[in-house]
Amino acid sequence: MAQIKVYGERTHLRSVRSALSDVIHATNRQVLGLPEDKRFHCFIALDAEDFIYPSDRGPAYTIIEISLFEGRDADTKKALLKALMENISSGLGFSVQDIEITLFETPRDKWGIRGKTGDELALTYKVDV
Repeated sequence: MAQIKVYGERTHLRSVRSALSDVIHATNRQVLGLPEDKRFHCFIALDAEDFIYPSDRGPAYTIIEISLFEGRDADTKKALLKALMENISSGLGFSVQDIEITLFETPRDKWGIRGKTGDELALTYKVDV
């Protein structure tokens, strides 16, 4: 399981939303082994006056938060972060300076999904990679 929130300035985010979702999902499939049908992306478009960031970032500055089931090893998580930064930069023309990603891990018993807790779900993919 991976739920993704993407924050960015409204005008920019609208122009890249679909392509960015595709790059994020393809990278999650490649690195984490997520199935094709497990795309959970929420785009939070902010007005310029509501998105304050340092002067060394540009209008494409984007924050990505990924909530994951706990269980992946450190090398897998680092590979995901590096692949996302590379794929977003090369595929969409973002400066790496404008990409920030945070991973949040939660034990499966702390998730509520489809009327069950996460530890009660039968998954079609591995989490311990």
